[in-house]
Amino acid sequence: MHFGTSDLIERHHVRISGPPDGPVLLFAHGFGCDQSMWQRIIPFFEDQYRIVSFDHMGSGLSDLDQYDSEKYSTLEGYVEDLLGLCRELELHDVVLIAHSVATMMAIKAGIADVGRFSALVLVAPSPSYIDDPFEDYVGGFTQQDIDGLLESLDSNYFAWSASLAPIVMGNPDVPELTNELEASFCRTNPDTARNFARVTFLSDIRSDLEDLVVPALILQCTDDMLAPPEVGRYLHDKLTGSRLVELAATGHVPQASAPEETAQAILQYLRQGLG
Repeated sequence: MHFGTSDLIERHHVRISGPPDGPVLLFAHGFGCDQSMWQRIIPFFEDQYRIVSFDHMGSGLSDLDQYDSEKYSTLEGYVEDLLGLCRELELHDVVLIAHSVATMMAIKAGIADVGRFSALVLVAPSPSYIDDPFEDYVGGFTQQDIDGLLESLDSNYFAWSASLAPIVMGNPDVPELTNELEASFCRTNPDTARNFARVTFLSDIRSDLEDLVVPALILQCTDDMLAPPEVGRYLHDKLTGSRLVELAATGHVPQASAPEETAQAILQYLRQGLG
């Protein structure tokens, strides 16, 4: 397996660890953070698996000079990057572990290049954050909720970050986790964050779900304000060959708030066979 260097790899600040010939785990982070959000669970895998993590364009230590607001105004721009990295790094039989909005990217990537992935691990996923009463779909937010959220972001990004971080993280008894997430939000360029927020909260991939044939593990969190229990059950019903695990972890970022439980759920899935 070849792990070289290219402009694409440098642009996304790709980091690789673990045994060179181990099965590949590719980690894709969600909105408002970067690959460091996986730091607490990666040690559970590094002895057996080849770990590949990266920053989405506009996040973390990605090359902001390469950020194209038009390309990254839809999920497709991020999916193109993800698949490009897989090709550049010659990754095959990949287990793609994605969080939050990156789970939408993972599903679309799994449909676009079905032979590339052996499984998807969807951490706190949602195919759409907006309720759809006509389809009896509970996404967690009304359209008015999302409009207000985006208006608040536009008016004062840093105040918005301070108010959203505790909602996303949950776990008020561990304030350092909220502080860490808020700091991550604040490291993000406000202009790119505004663009990414719209991609996150306005995308709807429900119509794509029936096209996914790659096995998927759905990790549903408890008391997740962004992805209520109905979302996990909906995905499990729609994704053929999926497995739903309801974590005791609370909030929307279990890889930070409950790293051992999250990692063990993934390891059990991998060890028992996919699907």
